[in-house]
Amino acid sequence: VEGSYFYITNEFLRKGSKKSYFIKNPTDSVICFEDDILMTRTGNTGQVVTGVHGAFHNNFFKIKFDESCEKWYLYFFLTSYITQHKILTLAGTSTIPDLNHGDFYKLKITMPKYPEQQKIASFLIAVDEKIQQLTKKKALLEQYKKGVMQQLFSGQLRFKPDVIARNEAISQNEAEFPDWEEKIFSDLFSFHSTNSLSRDKLNYAAGSVYNIHYGDIHTKFKTAFKLNEAYIPFVNNDVDLSKIKTDSYCKSGDLVMADASEDYADIGKTIELFDLKDENVLAGLHTFLARPITSKTTIGFFSVLLKSWSMRKQIMVIAQGTKVLSLSTTRVGKLKLKLPVIEEQQKIATYLSSIDTKIESVNNQITQTQSFKKGLLQQLFV
Repeated sequence: VEGSYFYITNEFLRKGSKKSYFIKNPTDSVICFEDDILMTRTGNTGQVVTGVHGAFHNNFFKIKFDESCEKWYLYFFLTSYITQHKILTLAGTSTIPDLNHGDFYKLKITMPKYPEQQKIASFLIAVDEKIQQLTKKKALLEQYKKGVMQQLFSGQLRFKPDVIARNEAISQNEAEFPDWEEKIFSDLFSFHSTNSLSRDKLNYAAGSVYNIHYGDIHTKFKTAFKLNEAYIPFVNNDVDLSKIKTDSYCKSGDLVMADASEDYADIGKTIELFDLKDENVLAGLHTFLARPITSKTTIGFFSVLLKSWSMRKQIMVIAQGTKVLSLSTTRVGKLKLKLPVIEEQQKIATYLSSIDTKIESVNNQITQTQSFKKGLLQQLFV
């Protein structure tokens, strides 16, 4: 429990556990120290932890090792994909996997001489540290972006127009963008019909029409949607699309909003269509398709505006339902917003996009480093 501590009685520690297969000292059988390695035995079998000091549940093994074994070499061996696969196989296929001590002893470990173990462990620790540094960098960038968005959409932070250098003085008004206009969503966008095709009407192999499913908006599509970067299904060729109106096909600049979700975090999650490569694309089940009806908006701005806290609060308020939340076009159309001029919209969109590019770059580095580590472990512990 966060903020609370639980203590084990001295009597319990004196008695210890009668079923200790790893150690002789009965007190050690229920106490672990920072240098010990623990591994879960049942349920989430095979999870390995270290750096813990205190009493532990009998759902864990405490793995003891002598001076011929380097702790971190053993740790990386136990966490490698190959060892984890063997552990889960030994634990069985029942609803709740259970690894007993006898089966655990069947694991075979390749043990080079101690100096080589140290070198291997040191290198893998360095790889882990690199992953941790990149993960921290990504978190800081995400935190920075969140702070910038809050300041931008609350009016605390403003961009200035580009002023061409000239000799004569410029007025204060010329050096500032105008105040943001008060608008409602329906002033700027019109809604167009979407389809209700279920997953069994879609495929990833072939077709002439793509279909945006609300589940993909929730789980994998980027806010700035580009067709060539997205893994998007086709409508099955045997589905009759003859009744689909021309204006129901998506266009660049459109917004596609998920109108249903099981939680407030994802309700109203929206993607903005940047580039469709002149392909036929439809907005599908549980989505709204919103199209700009004014020249006062620029592509890239609304995908970030709708993620701002001021807009998220409004969307959460208008969401209705108990187990499943839903939106209506009528309620979405009444959302209130403040709209800067085109030039400032572009500056905001460009700046936030540049932060997204940095976040994506760091995320790619994390993925590549994790893949490198996984491949290395597979080669080391064959």
